[in-house]
Amino acid sequence: MLLRKTALVVSVAVAALIASAGTATAAPAPAAPTAAAVNPVIVVGGLSGVAVAYEPIAARLRADGYRAFIYQLPGLGLGDIPTSARAFATYVDQVRASTGASTVDVVAHSEGGLVSRYYLKRLGGTATVGRYVSLGTPQYGTYVANIVAFLGLGSCAGIVACQQMTIGSAFLADLNAGDDTTGAVRYTTIRTLQDELVRPTGNAVVNDGATNVLIQSYCPLRVVGHLGLVLDGTAYTIVRGALVDGPVRPNCLAL
Repeated sequence: MLLRKTALVVSVAVAALIASAGTATAAPAPAAPTAAAVNPVIVVGGLSGVAVAYEPIAARLRADGYRAFIYQLPGLGLGDIPTSARAFATYVDQVRASTGASTVDVVAHSEGGLVSRYYLKRLGGTATVGRYVSLGTPQYGTYVANIVAFLGLGSCAGIVACQQMTIGSAFLADLNAGDDTTGAVRYTTIRTLQDELVRPTGNAVVNDGATNVLIQSYCPLRVVGHLGLVLDGTAYTIVRGALVDGPVRPNCLAL
């Protein structure tokens, strides 16, 4: 079942690449950055998310002038989240070394947002990250049944990350103790009412000064699912604005 789910993710990603070749009716966008003048952007995958599934959003970032990298979670994110965060810390250092950048920006999907935020809060990552953008991350957990049904895992038994993402888990109690938005990092969360995994959808926000964006508050007719957050044009316009510290101005017609 997990392999079938992974194949579906890849298929959707390929379809999005084809669709993105079309012409969109777009609102004025922030000026494209000069690659040498901005932070590299690391796109962090989610649970069962293979790297190729995130190529569409990485391609959009590159087209806008960013140096974009994709980080696939170790073991597809099935294991312990703090362990994945320590591996991510090593990857951040590798990107900084290869680019010469002192800081990076992070765009993280689903579980990747928890991995990244643990890195920021518990592993000193606030010194190396300028902006944090999460897409459909269960910051305060989700119901076990949603993870099981969405990924076809059958049960959380033995799947550590699934257990850690459930509402009330010891992992989330630790991560969410105290300030949600540590350091000088600019935090943005993006969520959608049609998210199949994060329930309740309000659990995808963080407190203490973050910019929390519900797509349908700006675009009521926009239908975006959990996987769609990394493929949807409207969601990307919010990401792009966050990366230049701009106001929240989603383009509801973006492809």
